[in-house]
Amino acid sequence: MSRLAVALVFGGKSPEHEISVISARAVAANIDPEEFIVTPVYIDHEGRWYGGACASEIIATDLAALLRSGNPASARDRLREITVKFDDQRFDFTGFQQETDVAFLVLHGAFGEDGRIQGCLDTFGIPYTGCGVTASAVAMDKALTKICAMNAGIEVADFITVLSQEYLRDPRKVCDEVAGKFSWPVFVKPASLGSSVGISKVHDAGELRPALDEACRLDSKVLVETAISGREIEIAVLGNSDPVASLPGEIVPGSEFYDFEDKYIRNSAKLFIPAQLSESQTEALRTAALAVFRALGCSGMSRIDFFLENGTGRIILNEINTIPGFTDVSMYPMLMSATGIGFGDLVRKLLHLAIENSPENRTI
Repeated sequence: MSRLAVALVFGGKSPEHEISVISARAVAANIDPEEFIVTPVYIDHEGRWYGGACASEIIATDLAALLRSGNPASARDRLREITVKFDDQRFDFTGFQQETDVAFLVLHGAFGEDGRIQGCLDTFGIPYTGCGVTASAVAMDKALTKICAMNAGIEVADFITVLSQEYLRDPRKVCDEVAGKFSWPVFVKPASLGSSVGISKVHDAGELRPALDEACRLDSKVLVETAISGREIEIAVLGNSDPVASLPGEIVPGSEFYDFEDKYIRNSAKLFIPAQLSESQTEALRTAALAVFRALGCSGMSRIDFFLENGTGRIILNEINTIPGFTDVSMYPMLMSATGIGFGDLVRKLLHLAIENSPENRTI
């Protein structure tokens, strides 16, 4: 049986670029070379594509160690050094279309998790891991995700959306609207970023404007939502028409909330897999995760995050990630491992699910 040609696509133009590189390194280490031939494909911060020795050298770089070094900027500097060295190795799109059987996407955030690369690959006729165009685009937008979840009967935190242009025209008006609607604290989030990039917990009116300034700098739409006091529970979902939900995992943040540094630099959060929950809570959370997955038309994989509210026990959707992190400390592969699917098997299953859900068969 001939081996399948896999394009491992990583990097990208989003602020989650470095996390994508770390994820790709972990995926590459867990693809079975007897079943798949892997070609790394790197997209730099400006959207330029690289293959060959350039992409291979970047995959071989331990970017996670550079991020933890105390000087995270050194990670971006190292990536720039490599692309300058191999600037003549721009990507051959003709060969990509002709020689790729399936693409494994580890592009987190904008231009990778939002339907744009998915549409490009559909045009090429190349199957890819994860959700299709529409599900990727909807799930990337936290506001639209909440609307779809509410329609499916899943509870969400009270929220409003803020368009960045409107905020920049009249910051005081938006701040007054938020202060009039919510009690403190609230969360301010870019609507379409992941890895907790740009998220702020706002404790009073004095902290609101800096938080909105930062979020509006990163995204054209921003979410302001009431802070939920509760346990942070995450579920991994795997499959196409008959998806399965993992055992729940719980995150206890090392700081006030599970932010970017807590995830990838300090590594101070405590993870409990499986979460200590009753049987009924576990089943209710898994059922809710599958309901969200289906409501958004997802396929392949997603990680779905909930709050289990203190006092009431309500299950409240936080967000969904259609291309979750695949680093050594990422919840999605760890949750699947606890459910009986190890990293290598997970990578193989995702590639076969992608082929099963090939462009000619995709409806979403």
